[in-house]
Amino acid sequence: MIIQGGMGAGVSNWVLARAVSLEGQLGVVSGTGAEAVMAGRLRFGDEGGHTRRALAAFPDQEVAARIVAAYFVENPADRGSARMPRQHLLRDPDELIQDTVAANFVEVFLAKEGHDSPVGINLLTKIQLPVLASLYGAMLAGVDVVIMGAGIPREIPAILDGLAEHNDVSMALQVEGATAQDDFRAHLSPRSVLSGAPRELRRPIFYPIVSSNVLALTMARKASGRVDGFVIEGPTAGGHNAPPRGDPSLDADRQPVYGPRDAVDVARIRELGLPFYLAGGYGESGKIKEALALGAAGVQVGTLFAFCRESGLLRSIKEKALRVASQGLGKVITDAFASPTGFPFKVLSLEGTLSEMAEYLRRPRVCDFGFLRHIYKREDGEVGYRCPAEPASSWLAKGGAPDELEGRKCLCSGLLANLGFARERRGGYVEQPLLTVGDCFRELKAFLCGNGESYSAKDVLDYLLRDCAGAPTPA
Repeated sequence: MIIQGGMGAGVSNWVLARAVSLEGQLGVVSGTGAEAVMAGRLRFGDEGGHTRRALAAFPDQEVAARIVAAYFVENPADRGSARMPRQHLLRDPDELIQDTVAANFVEVFLAKEGHDSPVGINLLTKIQLPVLASLYGAMLAGVDVVIMGAGIPREIPAILDGLAEHNDVSMALQVEGATAQDDFRAHLSPRSVLSGAPRELRRPIFYPIVSSNVLALTMARKASGRVDGFVIEGPTAGGHNAPPRGDPSLDADRQPVYGPRDAVDVARIRELGLPFYLAGGYGESGKIKEALALGAAGVQVGTLFAFCRESGLLRSIKEKALRVASQGLGKVITDAFASPTGFPFKVLSLEGTLSEMAEYLRRPRVCDFGFLRHIYKREDGEVGYRCPAEPASSWLAKGGAPDELEGRKCLCSGLLANLGFARERRGGYVEQPLLTVGDCFRELKAFLCGNGESYSAKDVLDYLLRDCAGAPTPA
């Protein structure tokens, strides 16, 4: 009845997903930036040896050995010069494809290790270039459920079918400035980048994340293959939110204003005849019972899990955030400008993070991970890459609009800093965290009663499920 949300880059890590799955609910790892997360863990000594243990089970041991040799750093004094994966391109080198496949394999393998309960993976449709390799890596590890939002993942069902047989697959890319005559696609040829893969893979269940009845209907009727259900996400959920429908407007705090057009008609979703889960504001005791009464199969919850002991957030960040929450404080801003994607992005206003204007202004503008770059068509007909969080001169030289520079933050570096993988820049600047949570953050105060300021994933599940006795069972 509970899907644990796939939060950020590495917050929904294998430790958290495994803990949730062992309790009989759906644990989910985040595939966002998985190759950077894997490299970061190896660069910081691979505590517990977990990443190397998972790589020892990877189907292509030559690739696994190369990854360990490239990224593993045992001596802390050598970490400053350690490599990180390159930025993705339309035609990635084989090594980067292999890194991406292996990283997603590692996360799912570790989450599934030692039990038979299902495990899912969450990917962002907006991060287009690594999608195919990420899906293949997760499937090599036996992922049970794929959940994708932040876009319209209409081609994913057929891609899953193809990858199950190690077939070549491709996916249309959204390219700014492209015309109807253009056909820009990402490609993956599994047999050419790996050797030793199993003969056949199990095709996972696919749940797109949707925020409107129109999108749910589109996915149910026009997707390239089987859609198994939906996650219905409202604008109170953490991370990226769908923009408001109609003419956009901002409130006094410059947050996007959502109205009746942004509400999902659950009765119409039920008519599609597929299981669905409700997300955004369902991290409270009693909410599962409410969702089941509406015909949902359950709920997806993120924020409560983000701060539990098993999540990938740095302990110091968890402690600081939970102290704020325990006092009933902590403002959550739906920032219309922060994300380079142009989607609204929820940010917790927290001292010492990029949510503060002084920290934002102090950070040098640089784009070195590049997961959220825009792909655009250059004058020569080839694709280019630009990010509104990169240096203004670079963005403008690539034809980017000046007004898109305002307030953009480097989510890639901020989210990786949340995990303890902050980079130190020339001149001594150290990347600061950027924490995303749902609107329900302040409600953590009620949950924390009796839990102090430290709690487990099991505590979250017990809290959510305690009022479910006698709840209706969905058809």
